[in-house]
Amino acid sequence: MSHSEERAEGAGPFTTRLTWRFAGGGTAVWESRAARKRGTLTVRPEGAEAVTQYADEEALHRLRALNAVAAVSFTIGGALFVLGAALAQFGSGDPTLSATVYLVGGLFFTAGAYASLLQTVNAPRRRSEGGTLVTHRWRWWSYEPLQIDWLSTFVLFAGTLVFGVNLLDSFFKGLSSQQVNRLIWTPDLIGCLLFLISGHLALVEVSHGPPRLRVRNLGWWIVAVNQLGSALFLVAALADFTNPTTGDVINAAVAKWGTITGAACFSVGGVLQLFERP
Repeated sequence: MSHSEERAEGAGPFTTRLTWRFAGGGTAVWESRAARKRGTLTVRPEGAEAVTQYADEEALHRLRALNAVAAVSFTIGGALFVLGAALAQFGSGDPTLSATVYLVGGLFFTAGAYASLLQTVNAPRRRSEGGTLVTHRWRWWSYEPLQIDWLSTFVLFAGTLVFGVNLLDSFFKGLSSQQVNRLIWTPDLIGCLLFLISGHLALVEVSHGPPRLRVRNLGWWIVAVNQLGSALFLVAALADFTNPTTGDVINAAVAKWGTITGAACFSVGGVLQLFERP
């Protein structure tokens, strides 16, 4: 069917929504997150109601499986971080126990982030003429920095890897204040900043431009809750800085409660993600 591309929406170099108008009447609308998460685009024939068009069953099977892995991983990872912070705040005071719980939670976060990246890499792609989605061969990796969904999920994955350095270094004992800040606090802070950058890109993607409220959109709620979790993690990281003079952290209670509430947000986001599937 002949067509002309009517409108592209997004921010900067990123396109998050494309609308085609067909020569014979009607439109087709592709949205980055809808195609990536649900394998869908919207087709509105001339004079008829809009219909949702799905990718083929192979693509939908991929998206369902990867979404389930990511959602469950984030839910469990967040819950383990809540447990780890609770043990540090209210438990026996054994730092090795809480560090171990944190590390296992971090592994789940990394698994969830990589599954999210794989979902982007293997999402069905739009045809240039609009109106249909195409399934490509399975890939374990791609490099597509001009796609906002790829960049967002890649930055998230990178953030979990940097965060893992902090979790591993937490097992070191006898560190000076300077070593604690360099080996534990710095990767913690960098990881939190990467989470925030990833979340901002996801908000741009779901908003098709500068972040805005879209309270009737499940994807927006997932991204917003996760971004709140990232902000709380950053607050916790800043409060966990060790004063080199006194050897005390700035505010241990804020650090622990910021971690607990931020991790709870990630768990809630994981549960919500279970419902954002084909």
